[in-house]
Amino acid sequence: YQDIPGFCRSVPLAEIAQHGHVLTPGRYVGAEAVENDDEAFADKMVKLTEKLGEQMAKGAELDAVIRQKLGGLGYEF
Repeated sequence: YQDIPGFCRSVPLAEIAQHGHVLTPGRYVGAEAVENDDEAFADKMVKLTEKLGEQMAKGAELDAVIRQKLGGLGYEF
């Protein structure tokens, strides 16, 4: 077994008792270390919103195909 920050951690019962036996994972597991990228927030948001737009367009295409296929089987909605 190995503790993995942000995922899992083994803690002694005494520590759990100190927290009033509250078993909320975030209380014990913590957060994983985040890489520091030097990309500006605005630049990153431009890329992410472009990608989201592409994914939403693809989702709309797939929705249309699913509706068509279900309609062909007699299931309209």
